[in-house]
Amino acid sequence: MAMDVVDFEIKGSEMQFVEVELDPGEAAVGEAGSMMYMDAGIGMDTVFGDGSASQGGFLGKLMGAGKRLVTGESLFTTVYSNQANTKLKVAFAAPYPGKILPMDLRQLGGTLICQKDAFLCAAKGVSLGIFFQQKMSVGFFGGEGFVMQKLEGDGLAFVHAGGTVLKRELRPGQTLLIDTGCIVAFTPSVQFEIQYVGKVKTALFGGEGLFFAKVTGPGTVWLQSLPFSRLASRVFAAAPQRGGSREEGGLLGGLVGGGGLLGGVLGGGDDD
Repeated sequence: MAMDVVDFEIKGSEMQFVEVELDPGEAAVGEAGSMMYMDAGIGMDTVFGDGSASQGGFLGKLMGAGKRLVTGESLFTTVYSNQANTKLKVAFAAPYPGKILPMDLRQLGGTLICQKDAFLCAAKGVSLGIFFQQKMSVGFFGGEGFVMQKLEGDGLAFVHAGGTVLKRELRPGQTLLIDTGCIVAFTPSVQFEIQYVGKVKTALFGGEGLFFAKVTGPGTVWLQSLPFSRLASRVFAAAPQRGGSREEGGLLGGLVGGGGLLGGVLGGGDDD
């Protein structure tokens, strides 16, 4: 399928969104729930799969949807098509603080491997597939680095990274060891594998997990400083584990609660 060539502008700093300009007849495909706003005259169509298998019959659509289900994404994507006679705009917002990266698949050799939750939107015609780490025995315990998305085509795709983004160009044979969640994307020429950290004490008490990703050049790799999984785990750890707010269960709660020091004093005036 021929790719739609779209114009775009990325706006914002920490909480970015990308504004895509569609010519009449052009379309973009977005991850479910990523749309921020759109001009009147743009039609929305929820499709089964990634929208690129629309000419492949039901079997093609089923396979496209199955790939997305394996990566933990929705079975459906939304296609936004310009049905007017003038240029119109549609915007897609990042789901958490970070940066939106425009990836020109044509310049990247037609394929990009990215973290399973990194895809935000793309020109219609970009195919969303899956990429498996080859060593299955390690992969089942490798966390985020095991099942990844594979974007294929010759159009524009937009991926989202958390925190600050680092782009590294690896020379042939150059190796980088990375926390599995900190990988955003890499070109298919990069050799990628998940390795065990090696030392049980480091794995259990070092706080870095049991596995890390080993990438070897040549090729390009994009890293993120704040993976969503790390952000979510910190939020969960800071959230109150029992009913009520954290303040109620802390020092103040112990002082003024019914069984607390001040609670006993304030509530002890019924003896008269």
